[in-house]
Amino acid sequence: MHNRYRKGIFCVVYDSNPASYLLLHRKLHWQGWEFPKGGCLAREKTENAVKRELKEETGLKAISIKQFPITGSFVYDKKTQAERKFKGFRYVLFACSVKRGKIKLDKKEHDNYKWCSYPQAIRLLTWPNQRKCLKIVNNAIRKTSLT
Repeated sequence: MHNRYRKGIFCVVYDSNPASYLLLHRKLHWQGWEFPKGGCLAREKTENAVKRELKEETGLKAISIKQFPITGSFVYDKKTQAERKFKGFRYVLFACSVKRGKIKLDKKEHDNYKWCSYPQAIRLLTWPNQRKCLKIVNNAIRKTSLT
């Protein structure tokens, strides 16, 4: 059994004009809706991982990136643990403001995407930890306008 958690990031991607969130439909390891996320490479700073994952998974570039003092973790299923040599994934939450543009999906991981209103996104997201992160980012955007 692996005890180590993979260090990574959750990235709530939004366009403030009009306010909408980018969700990706996952097909690798499980099926459902999520926002961009990924593991950090060896000695990679989390903010650099955000920029890299955003580019790899969507083809977009961030206008602004804000880190939140929110972390969490989840345990991989047995098959994923065996493939990845990690027990689970430990994340730091980020929000990325983007200008809506052409989305270039990484076809290995995702097969679709959708720009959603906050209520749509909350309904579609597969995992409770991502719904919780979306609520935090949405509240921050409404209060301060992160852009």
